[in-house]
Amino acid sequence: MSLTQPGPPTHLLYLHGFRSSPQSTKAQRMARWAVERAPGLTFWCPQLPPSPAEAVALIEAGIASWPAGRSAVMGSSLGGWYATVVAERHGWPAVLLNPAVEPARDLARHIGEQTSWHDPQDRFFFRPEFIDELRALQPPVPLTRPARYHAVIATGDEVLDWREMAARYASGDTVVVEGSDHALSDFEDHLPGVLAFLGFDPAS
Repeated sequence: MSLTQPGPPTHLLYLHGFRSSPQSTKAQRMARWAVERAPGLTFWCPQLPPSPAEAVALIEAGIASWPAGRSAVMGSSLGGWYATVVAERHGWPAVLLNPAVEPARDLARHIGEQTSWHDPQDRFFFRPEFIDELRALQPPVPLTRPARYHAVIATGDEVLDWREMAARYASGDTVVVEGSDHALSDFEDHLPGVLAFLGFDPAS
């Protein structure tokens, strides 16, 4: 984890992926862990709007008062990309789960009406200008401090290229999982490593 942090974070931000929500399995698992095992931890998983610019503005407003040296961020898929944006801006430790690397490229084919994974009745429009917003927010390459990142990357990811993810975060604390899938359905197996990286006792 970040060498500037004196202990486990007191604040943890979780960012969900494209078409996902705070109802995702991994977000719910982390929320449950926070309640059961770290009751003093401030845990926040906001519902992110489709606009990347609005999403980052929401995130920045929500974490404005968080302590710089005691905060961390987690993110899955597009949320992993947002987590990288946050980590680069604020110097926080970041846990990335099958993180998107080039969302401006990959999401260009999803322009149009979309439905949310966890509520098919919830529809939104992914607008062409959102691609420009993603380009404007793209984190630096190479990353300024790779050691602040813990990436869990599945070779069985059916949505993103695991090789591209592994290459982007190769200098960090990267775990390449044989098989699995984009949702990281075996997340429970990787939770102890995630907690240890963040400075928590995995056995707690």
